[in-house]
Amino acid sequence: MEKVFTVVFRVSVVLNAIAAAALSLMIAITVVDVFLRAVGHPVIGAYDIVALLCGPLVIGFALPMASLKKNHVSMDIVLASLAKGKRDLSIVLTRVICTLLFLFIGYNLFSVGNGFRRSGEVSQTLHMPFY
Repeated sequence: MEKVFTVVFRVSVVLNAIAAAALSLMIAITVVDVFLRAVGHPVIGAYDIVALLCGPLVIGFALPMASLKKNHVSMDIVLASLAKGKRDLSIVLTRVICTLLFLFIGYNLFSVGNGFRRSGEVSQTLHMPFY
């Protein structure tokens, strides 16, 4: 079991590094776009790169590490008032519910993406596929 956790942790570190690079790219493109827009030459496709390419990378790839390090919002005040058994049960139940929720969201995202793929829909500026 410890070996599996080590592999999951290493993969999460790599994904977190990719998320950090994507966030840095988002910041750089936004800053350059603002300055160039002021002189009348905006970065073509800045929205496509920031919102459609980097945004999902930052959100999706930062989640595993945040979950492992428990850097997410939790209800410590409520949990602290519960007995240990009820606290542990509450933690397990919320994790199961969150896992089911993410599976449901993921399934629906794939369904929507498949619809975009079938229709051939692309972004207006760089013609990046939405799927």
